[in-house]
Amino acid sequence: MDQGFFLLFAAASVVTALTLVLARNPVHSALALMACFLQISAIFVLLEAPLLAVIQIFVYVGAIMVLFLFVIMMIDVREAVLQRFLPGSNLPALVLLVLLGVEMLVLVLRSDRFSVAEPVATRTGGEVRQLSTTLFADYLLPFEVASVILLAALVGAIVLARKEPE
Repeated sequence: MDQGFFLLFAAASVVTALTLVLARNPVHSALALMACFLQISAIFVLLEAPLLAVIQIFVYVGAIMVLFLFVIMMIDVREAVLQRFLPGSNLPALVLLVLLGVEMLVLVLRSDRFSVAEPVATRTGGEVRQLSTTLFADYLLPFEVASVILLAALVGAIVLARKEPE
């Protein structure tokens, strides 16, 4: 049953990722990215990692996607679509995509990590406490530096998306 749900969510995430890449409208691409993030969080739930699923939803779907949609709505969408898709430049990217897909398929089929055996449950319940203690005690400075970098990216996106007064 879990394997069926995993295959369903994995297939849906691949479809939404392809929609993200192939969509002509940037808003549709952003919505497909949000759907892909939701599928990945569902896979985290199946893997019994609820903390990662909640972080995936809060951070990526909640914060980053709002930022993407905010920037997309502020720029001129028609101009961005014309600059994004230049004629004749899609063939090398498509060839690279097919090669990477074949490579991934070969690696998955040759790997013995994807067996039918059930994983051994070694959950003790204290992983969240241990992760939070490690994150906010041992790695507080890198965590704060990442926060400042994300804030600078947000300010930079707003400055770049701002239109000059005429």
